[in-house]
Amino acid sequence: MRKRLFFWELGGFLFTALAGTLLHFVYGWSGGSVLTAAFSAVNESTWEHMKLLFFPMFLFSVVQVCALGRNYPNLLAARAVSTLAGLVLIPALFYTYTGVLGFHVMWADIAVFFLADLGAFVLDFRLLRRGRFSQPWQQVLGLIALWALAFCFVWCTFRPVPVALWRDPVTGRFGV
Repeated sequence: MRKRLFFWELGGFLFTALAGTLLHFVYGWSGGSVLTAAFSAVNESTWEHMKLLFFPMFLFSVVQVCALGRNYPNLLAARAVSTLAGLVLIPALFYTYTGVLGFHVMWADIAVFFLADLGAFVLDFRLLRRGRFSQPWQQVLGLIALWALAFCFVWCTFRPVPVALWRDPVTGRFGV
């Protein structure tokens, strides 16, 4: 069972890496569609890059719950915790390295995304394997947290908070 879980988590990491990379370009490819704006990056802000991690993980979670839900009664809470950890890693790593260097480098920005993805799925694997957060109330809280994050990402694309996390460093604008 542990080997099966490892391959599911590896698949989740790879799916998130690939889908997140593609989502970086979907809004532009769509000609600025409002529908694609909801789940893909609309600008180069850190917030929009966090969206690239969240939505593939969210979609993979739906698939994984359907396939493994009964075997891992802690899946929703563990995924909520690991998703939050990955989302926190993106600004933490990005602002740390750019603060030290004083500028950003494209390959490092890409590495930040992949490290956050890897960190999220490594934590997820450990939490699932150890059975942490398996109480029913924790599953409900995990489900609420994931849906609340989905709502926040969509809402803040169209109603961004005017702080640096939401500012596009290229244009200086916020949101769409």
